[in-house]
Amino acid sequence: MRRPRHKTGITLAALGALWASAVCADISAARQTELMHLLTQDCGSCHGLKRKGGLGPALTREALAGKPAVMLREVILHGRPGTPMPPWKSFMSAQEADWLVQILIQGKTDAH
Repeated sequence: MRRPRHKTGITLAALGALWASAVCADISAARQTELMHLLTQDCGSCHGLKRKGGLGPALTREALAGKPAVMLREVILHGRPGTPMPPWKSFMSAQEADWLVQILIQGKTDAH
């Protein structure tokens, strides 16, 4: 028997909220500020300072809707071969990339 979609969506949203709070718990406020600066300045140089796209695609909440968080984290960490998207794994941990993904998915413009 199939479960109704609305319950699945609610469950996934609740799990996402728990995951986001767990990810944020271990990243200091100072590091969150540094990551937001990186997102604005470094990512913004290709994706636009307002994340609406440029050399790279848009990183707005709407543009990222439906994209798996794990896939977004992997792109941040490992880049996209054959494109200008570089790997950022030497600048951040997987947990920090997860935190950035949550910032992007939620459409936040500041760390707090």
